[in-house]
Amino acid sequence: MQANLILVAGKERAPMQGHPWIFSGAIKSFSGKMSPGSTVTVHSDDGKFIGRAAYSPSSQIRARIWSWDENEPIDHAFFKRKIAAAIAHRNKWVKDTNAIRLIFGEADGLPGLVVDQYDKILVCQFLSAGVEHWKEVIVGILQAQTHCETIIERSDAAVREREGLPLISGVLYGELKNPEVIAVENDIQYLINPFEGHKTGFYIDQRDNRALVAQWAKDCRVLNTFCYTGGFSLAALHGGAKEVISVDSSGDALAVAQRQVALNGFDQSKAQWLDRDAFEVLKEFRVAEELFDIIILDPPKFAPSAQHLSRAKKAYKDINRSAMQMLRPGGLLFTFSCSGAMDLETFDQTVMSASVEAASHKKDENLKFRVLKRLTSGQDHPKLISFPEGDYLKGLLLERI
Repeated sequence: MQANLILVAGKERAPMQGHPWIFSGAIKSFSGKMSPGSTVTVHSDDGKFIGRAAYSPSSQIRARIWSWDENEPIDHAFFKRKIAAAIAHRNKWVKDTNAIRLIFGEADGLPGLVVDQYDKILVCQFLSAGVEHWKEVIVGILQAQTHCETIIERSDAAVREREGLPLISGVLYGELKNPEVIAVENDIQYLINPFEGHKTGFYIDQRDNRALVAQWAKDCRVLNTFCYTGGFSLAALHGGAKEVISVDSSGDALAVAQRQVALNGFDQSKAQWLDRDAFEVLKEFRVAEELFDIIILDPPKFAPSAQHLSRAKKAYKDINRSAMQMLRPGGLLFTFSCSGAMDLETFDQTVMSASVEAASHKKDENLKFRVLKRLTSGQDHPKLISFPEGDYLKGLLLERI
């Protein structure tokens, strides 16, 4: 018997307009046999077909829509088409790097699936019940279409627990002969550890923004906070920075960063690494009236959910206020939020509030900033216009005037 899901009257508007998530509160009734990840047909209260979706009994997102086409079954051929289309998009838009976001969940019509490629290795995250159900099929198609040597699973993100799924890491295909992979981006070599690194081992989403830092870094004094393994720091050194101070609370990450400096043949004397809390360093540098030409604020996710938003706004405002007070006239601030719960408008308002407080605290009415560019991820991280939740990385390039 076909499994069906009927929505509450009035709750069909968002999914009919292309939003792929069906929340538990939008569901009026179920019929048929359902299990985690199984396919259900979604109907409006008046019986209209909306889509075919993956069922998730444990999550507040009770179903994720695979297809809005009534004549399209969810089978092996469906995943083969979707994965082929995702790969074709990257082949068209991403050049001159072997570190690529190959599949980006909802934006590629595969909710909950993230696949990153590092040279001949794929690193996958199966983050929803639907893609977990189809994992074996997906892995087989990925191997056939990419001819990769190794496929690794990094399904260890907390969102899996909300799907009622265990946290898993391991090798799904082939073997990993070396724990580190060398990724090349903008002529810089990066050491990637697919098992131990954040996310899938690297922040591919910042590729274009690292290139911008390199473009403007010549002869600059640069401060990179929350630097992790030094992606922005390496970009600044590559661009000719005269001094780069990098701050992170992970000594292991900083050790990798220093190895990468040597790997690329950069001048070690121009790089300083501080195993410290970035909030404390920003405060100390501000009190000491340190000045920089470029400051990068790329903190971890301060707001993993809406419940954390108030505290997150304070944290974002604090670090931006300190950074703004340490920029030389003409200096550049690269500031980011990767918190999905913080929308673009809230982020803008928080940064604007920080600029007002920075001028007030410094008692400098001439401390003013203008936006040179909005910053986001590259074309291998496309976004559905009907799914704002997918636009998680927000950034601004500000100039002190």
